[in-house]
Amino acid sequence: MGLADKKPKGFLRWALRAPVWLFRLRLGWLMVGHFLMVTTTGRKSGRPRYAVIEVIKRDKVSRAYIVVSGWGVKSDWYQNILQTPQVRVDVGFRHFQARAEVVEAEQAASLLADYARRFPFPFRQLAKALTGESVTGTPDECARLVSMAPLVAFIPVSLGQDAKSRRTA
Repeated sequence: MGLADKKPKGFLRWALRAPVWLFRLRLGWLMVGHFLMVTTTGRKSGRPRYAVIEVIKRDKVSRAYIVVSGWGVKSDWYQNILQTPQVRVDVGFRHFQARAEVVEAEQAASLLADYARRFPFPFRQLAKALTGESVTGTPDECARLVSMAPLVAFIPVSLGQDAKSRRTA
């Protein structure tokens, strides 16, 4: 059983929430390039909700940040963006309003395979946590992972629809 099958509880949940406080204390720059904080609108409460997520790719053309839902489709932040895709993204010393879009499966599998090639150790850790199995990053394995843990692009709103057409794999 992997992470996609259960939500964190107790100490694990507290430990995973700690990076949110780094960002809220304006220390997110310590994790620049690897993590961002997304502020979503709670689907039940309507209140701001915060999550720190690993960046697997930054598209330099569209300026979109691509992330993976490490807790799968059950992740609270993922469920929130499905209902309200308008989010705030904090990365480094900057923040911006963005639109969250789920990346199509074929493109997502390609992006995940590229991440596996560039960062094999973090990829193996993510994949093992999701599936409970050791994986190497083959195209078939990446396609299976994407079905469990979708990829999301945070596209700055100033780029609007143009960002979607310029996003590259």
